[in-house]
Amino acid sequence: MEKIEFLNTYVNAYSMQDCLQDIQNRIETGKKSYLVSVNVDVVVKMEKDPLLKEITDNADIVTIDGKPLIWIAKKHKKPITEKISGSDLVPKLCEVAGQKGYTVFILGGAEGVAEQAKANLENKIENIKIVGTCAPPVGFDADDTQTAQVIEQINQASPDILLLCLGCPKQEKFLYANWDKLNAKMSVCAGATVDFLSGRIKRAPKWMSNHGLEWLYRFFKEPKRLFKRYFIDDMKIFTIARKYKPKKK
Repeated sequence: MEKIEFLNTYVNAYSMQDCLQDIQNRIETGKKSYLVSVNVDVVVKMEKDPLLKEITDNADIVTIDGKPLIWIAKKHKKPITEKISGSDLVPKLCEVAGQKGYTVFILGGAEGVAEQAKANLENKIENIKIVGTCAPPVGFDADDTQTAQVIEQINQASPDILLLCLGCPKQEKFLYANWDKLNAKMSVCAGATVDFLSGRIKRAPKWMSNHGLEWLYRFFKEPKRLFKRYFIDDMKIFTIARKYKPKKK
């Protein structure tokens, strides 16, 4: 399915099943691909970060993460109806990996978090093959030696699916800068998903997520860290939505 123009980038108007099927098709062909998820914070960041916009524009699959963007899409009359966040997609993708025999590598999280996520997935999903985890030190991507070590660890495992859980835009920029060096069939930028998989952070109740309130739940969990993001930076989405509102024909 061709991507469609939405706000300041291009996205796939996928259902979850569409997305999973596209990923499977790409893994089966063996052609390297990558997926990014766009939420309000990413849209705002792209307005002042040309590299992040380039990475997102060039992604093979771009999903919409967040009810506010679904609401904006409806107002702009765009055929985007389903929220597909990394934290919703990855568990389902891991189930597919178990069924199809795809191998998985988890990159990111604090020390021990990816290992706990691995253990939890192995306990829950039959036949899943998690062939490696790596919790790189803070600032590793600015150090050529440490970056080379992380890449070598990934490439030794040669996974079908690489889950990058480094946070945006760090994960996207690490992936893009090292694209030619990384040996993984499908790379998925998955943000805080590793924390949810490990149980370190609890996800919002389903009813809050369904009603666009997951951000509020996360804010109450980490108010100091998220206040500026949610109540200052992300408020720019209203201006951006007006800026990119389709012109009436």
